[in-house]
Amino acid sequence: MSGSRARAWRLAGALGVLVVALDQGTKALVEANLVPGEQVEVLGPLGLTLAHNRGVAFGLADGGGAVLVLVALLALVLVGVLFARNPTRPRMWIAMGLLTGGAVGNLVDRVREGSVTDFVSVGSWPPFNVADAAITVGIALLVLGYMREPR
Repeated sequence: MSGSRARAWRLAGALGVLVVALDQGTKALVEANLVPGEQVEVLGPLGLTLAHNRGVAFGLADGGGAVLVLVALLALVLVGVLFARNPTRPRMWIAMGLLTGGAVGNLVDRVREGSVTDFVSVGSWPPFNVADAAITVGIALLVLGYMREPR
């Protein structure tokens, strides 16, 4: 593996570990200090509310259980394949790290608890967590990266 490819893999891995640590740490902090349904105002429309989501991001596909774990694992494999094809593409390591860290963070919850802990509340948007935000930004970077690629 070339130096730039190895560096991209190391950076993606480090970012993924950071996302998992932030995700699990914030979830533990919220679980220790809030009760389900409690709402705490933070700033303007931003608040905290403890919720447990059995679906995917933002409460979609509630009750998917084992199917959602399988889909998450397959998505991780797909992202890994995309990254392995060209890890040195600009910002690809960031997208890979965010997507992998977010998927692993939520997968840990789903396997351990059967649901994902959500806590960030913004207006009427369904609650989400650090992992959901990382996945969303990672997908956006991935899409933008491929859209900007010359045909």
